[in-house]
Amino acid sequence: MGHLDLNTISFTLSDGRPLLDEVSLRVGEGMKVALIGPNGSGKTTLTRIATGDLDPHEGAVTISGGLGVMRQFIGSVRDETTVRDLLVSVAPPAVRKAAAEVDRTELLMMERDDERDQMAYAQALVDWGDAGGYEHEAMWDMCTVSALGVPFQKAQWRQVTTLSGGEQKRLVLEALLRGPEQVLLLDEPDNYLDVPAKRWLEEQLVESPKTVLFVSHDRELIERVAQRIATLEPGAAGSSLWVHPGRFSTYLQARIDRNAKLEERRLRWDEERAKLKALVLMYRQKAAYNSDMAARYQAAQTRLERFEREGPPEAVPIAQNLRMRLDGGRTAKRAVVAQQVELTGLMKPFDLEIWFGERVAVLGSNGSGKSHFLRLLAGGGSRPDVEHEPVGDVIPPPVDHTGMAKLGSRVRPGWFAQTHEHPSLLGRTLLEILHHGDGHRRGMGHEGAAKALDRYGLAKAGDQPFEQLSGGQQARFQILLLELSNATLLLLDEPTDNLDLHSAEALEQALSTFEGTVVAVTHDRWFARGFDRFLVFGADGRVYESDEPVWDESRVQRSR
Repeated sequence: MGHLDLNTISFTLSDGRPLLDEVSLRVGEGMKVALIGPNGSGKTTLTRIATGDLDPHEGAVTISGGLGVMRQFIGSVRDETTVRDLLVSVAPPAVRKAAAEVDRTELLMMERDDERDQMAYAQALVDWGDAGGYEHEAMWDMCTVSALGVPFQKAQWRQVTTLSGGEQKRLVLEALLRGPEQVLLLDEPDNYLDVPAKRWLEEQLVESPKTVLFVSHDRELIERVAQRIATLEPGAAGSSLWVHPGRFSTYLQARIDRNAKLEERRLRWDEERAKLKALVLMYRQKAAYNSDMAARYQAAQTRLERFEREGPPEAVPIAQNLRMRLDGGRTAKRAVVAQQVELTGLMKPFDLEIWFGERVAVLGSNGSGKSHFLRLLAGGGSRPDVEHEPVGDVIPPPVDHTGMAKLGSRVRPGWFAQTHEHPSLLGRTLLEILHHGDGHRRGMGHEGAAKALDRYGLAKAGDQPFEQLSGGQQARFQILLLELSNATLLLLDEPTDNLDLHSAEALEQALSTFEGTVVAVTHDRWFARGFDRFLVFGADGRVYESDEPVWDESRVQRSR
């Protein structure tokens, strides 16, 4: 059994802003603890400190039993990484080192193939075996069969870009849960997972003897798995942390009660400080004409100084006040019409009509074609008119299909991309992006841009480049751009994946007042409750409608 101990961790950003303020957390042997908090409060930074990727400016980290890590980028790998590379990256250090040496010596042997290279390669293979490499290959075979449906020998050289985000997540989770490390640190392990995979993850974490600290915004996952809930609360001196020793079902009331007690303690402290100041003032005035009062004046001063030196009680957390305004506008009655649309190699032909103002949730397993369908609509359909050009800076890539998908008159699609791919935003600050505008939204003055960012909880991030934001901050800014671009058809691909709980609720409220049509791909069981219709991409290749959410569709059976 292993444990993780974070002791008085403090961290300051490069611009001098404090991010973490003496954060302490112990995750004991076999415990399952959820780490939550608003986007930008320092959750990912704290996990990077725990993994050794970042050094804290104060404090220390202690880990026993070995540490297995799932980083936030898993699920959005877009480089030439292979399945083998991905599995090696989450293996123990000795295995990673031995794998790198095998790759290096194998390449040299291919290039020169002299006796020295052959000997080095042979030694690398011996070291690979000594490090447990062959045992890991056997374990990876179970991982690829479970996650991808194919053996490791067939899957190892496949590029990770050919896997869906959910398949990437599932593969790494399989490896970590089966691996030797006794402590797991999982940064948003449920992102990109469909609901059957989320249920699998819940069962695996509950049954695992490993010690687990995980970051998640999925309310049902937290309720099912977490025995403790650690919350980062933003403050003027940086985020502090407190732990709720119970399930999520009791967390919200516990937080309300805690904040009420903090507010009462602060009020009492302020009252006591005011009394001491008044006492000092009174004795100072009396001492001015009565020397017998000088000792009392000095004692009162000492008492006030000691009181202030001890400092006030913990401050009430800074409340988030997100106000998303998705306005939209009137369009034709039929917002979307699909006639015998077949997503090539994915789904069988289907017909569909979506009417103005409807909220349609698109459900189904990963890899079934849901995001392809959203991209087809985001590009304006099969033969887009000028009025159907998507708002924003990203032109969705073409989607191979047959049949006809058409958008109605005055339907302007706004696409929320699951992977937040916005090349035109890179290297630009949020204020700069809002100042300049684009072909679909007007530029804004400094005051208007600052107010818009403040409504989305991004005021302090205005001078940060887009790529330096957390995943949740990027998601909120992307929704802000949709708001400013006057889209009338919102196409949302997993919009709540990176949003904290408060932001997700703000989005739900904004969608409820949006004058337009919403089509959303989601695996968020809570978020789906606000939709009218449910379009299900089935395991048998059929697309069908359901009156209620359908979460048990398995992976589509096709050659891989």
